Amino acid sequence: MKNNSHFDIIIIGGSYAGLSAAMALGRASRKVLVIDSGNPCNKRAPRAHNFLTWDGMPPDGIRNKAKEQVKKYSSVTFLDGIASDASTTKDGFEITTEKGERFSAKKLLFATGIEDLLPEIPGLAECWGISILHCPYCHGYEVKGKTTAVLANEIQAYDLCMVLTQWTKEIMLLTNGRSALTEEQVNKFKQHRIHITETEIERVEHHNGQMQAIHFKDGSKLNVSVMYAKPGFRQQCTLPEKLGCKMTKGGHIEVDKCKKTSVHGIYAAGDNSSQSRIISMSVAAGSVAGMMLNGELSSESF
Repeated sequence: MKNNSHFDIIIIGGSYAGLSAAMALGRASRKVLVIDSGNPCNKRAPRAHNFLTWDGMPPDGIRNKAKEQVKKYSSVTFLDGIASDASTTKDGFEITTEKGERFSAKKLLFATGIEDLLPEIPGLAECWGISILHCPYCHGYEVKGKTTAVLANEIQAYDLCMVLTQWTKEIMLLTNGRSALTEEQVNKFKQHRIHITETEIERVEHHNGQMQAIHFKDGSKLNVSVMYAKPGFRQQCTLPEKLGCKMTKGGHIEVDKCKKTSVHGIYAAGDNSSQSRIISMSVAAGSVAGMMLNGELSSESF
């Protein structure tokens, strides 16, 4: 590809939201460039669930099939790489890749996802997405009825434990240090026999990502095969902030119902701008962004 190639829209991120937007724009015959680093957030999850027609399929299988279908639209171009810099121009925006390639576009869509910031507990990262889970709607059915640990604190701990009672009645909350729950929340947990452990975790015992036990720093051990966790996160791509896009207090890119950011011409869709980390919602967000981008371009040229 030649430097300074011009497109109607550059989509940064080629997973569910990005591919969904690319399909909508490809069907509108918009000239689109999709730049993808190949590092989706759910890369370790063996199966994807709660997505009609694809329930139980490997996530990479869904992405590969989606990309194969989007490639049928000749106006959409794919580039494997990382967008390392961005700037505004009189006609829109310019994106530079790590390899120094430069591409310009009238509009941008960031579908770059997020990166989980896992606690530095030995063994936890190896189990993440396999037996240490983030979402009961995505994975809860497969482990329903099992004794389940929850690694969280404050309101996130309360909300997650409350929802999980639909999947299991055997729940143990691990705050990994002093609990920040209110007295009212603690009393509610007692009513539902949800045990709270404040002891710090030393390590997670596992076999090929399948958790077998949690070892605590006081020498005790909890034999459990499934755990939910609510780790912090950071944006995989910081270019939206560099371009002036507003962020929410929680760290997401702020968007309206049309997936527009605070900067004219820049849209965002997927996990980078939503708390709902479910494939179907990312696909829906990408479709909305694609249609709104086409509408905005049509309005400007009409």
